[in-house]
Amino acid sequence: MTPQLSWRRALAWRMARHHLITRAEPADLARVAGDLCGLHAQVMSCAELSLWARIDDLSREQVREALWTRRTLVKLWAARGTLYLLPSAGLRTWLAALSTLPKFGNAGHPVIDELTGAVGRALDGRTLSRDELAGQVAQITGSPDLGELVRSSWGSYLKAASFRGLLCFAESQGAQVRFTSPRTWVPEALDRAREEDPDTALRDVTRQFLARYAPVTPGEVAAWWVGPPQPRRGLAMLRSLGDQAVEVEIEADRAWALAQDVPGLTSAAAPDVARLLPAFDPWVISAPRREPVLSPERVRQVYRPQGWISPVMIVNGRTAGVWRHARTGTRLTVELSPFGRLPPWARRQLETEAERLAVFAGGNLSVTWAG
Repeated sequence: MTPQLSWRRALAWRMARHHLITRAEPADLARVAGDLCGLHAQVMSCAELSLWARIDDLSREQVREALWTRRTLVKLWAARGTLYLLPSAGLRTWLAALSTLPKFGNAGHPVIDELTGAVGRALDGRTLSRDELAGQVAQITGSPDLGELVRSSWGSYLKAASFRGLLCFAESQGAQVRFTSPRTWVPEALDRAREEDPDTALRDVTRQFLARYAPVTPGEVAAWWVGPPQPRRGLAMLRSLGDQAVEVEIEADRAWALAQDVPGLTSAAAPDVARLLPAFDPWVISAPRREPVLSPERVRQVYRPQGWISPVMIVNGRTAGVWRHARTGTRLTVELSPFGRLPPWARRQLETEAERLAVFAGGNLSVTWAG
């Protein structure tokens, strides 16, 4: 018999898995990033705020230390070719899975293959700026045109190198972005004697995603991993888990979850919880874009043109509004724009969230409610 779920309980379960009911401690920073299947890092301040939303007493310095000093986080292009912060402790599995991505010439293209090979040689044991990397690629290949490909586009021609474990980000020098290789940056995490099978790794990554974002449809799995619309690919990823993954029915919709998580999904009960989530938050990117999670008429306020994902307010897992913040001198202004009337407890919690943000970002807080 197909398990029957409700969104109310499923969202409570998912919020708990995302550390949005009981927050984690700063010492768990890298673990939280792994629990989210990575942090979106197109805008670094948004990645920092995704951690802030889930960790008490966190500072920006702790995030930067984890990334650039302790190196428990690594910045690279990952799922869909998007910039991510991934935990170095699980990087071997992620890179093996990413090697299966077909995008950006990673499935095999003569020019990309030559370019990525040169990038790997250039970055082995070294840290280079983008311009230095372009020069080295041109020298190694004897092709100025390949060097220009490194310069000509922000990331498109470098993403396959990232997928193949040949490139990651090092700490910038001023405004100058620098690259190195994962084996140079976190050698202890990538023992050559323990290479992983790509198909096995992809199953592991799929299992991790399902353990945090269920219930999900095949289309939602594919949208997260390779980009829409590829539900057949998502279905193949789910079916690769065998009897570990099962179909469920959630208020007349069909979706998937790990079999071991079904009891929790059917029994979860959260206290009333309201949270502020930043732009590009993993919760929002992988949330269903339909009722009861999000009203159809509000979709364009959250998922905006050119792939921009708005900061949102969630109330018991449902998207209840958008928000923004701005710093002017010593004043931090937070504007909350609910989609409808909120219960008093939610308004109080959201104002408390704004107070937490003022501590994290610094500044004297001013909260305004729009609408």
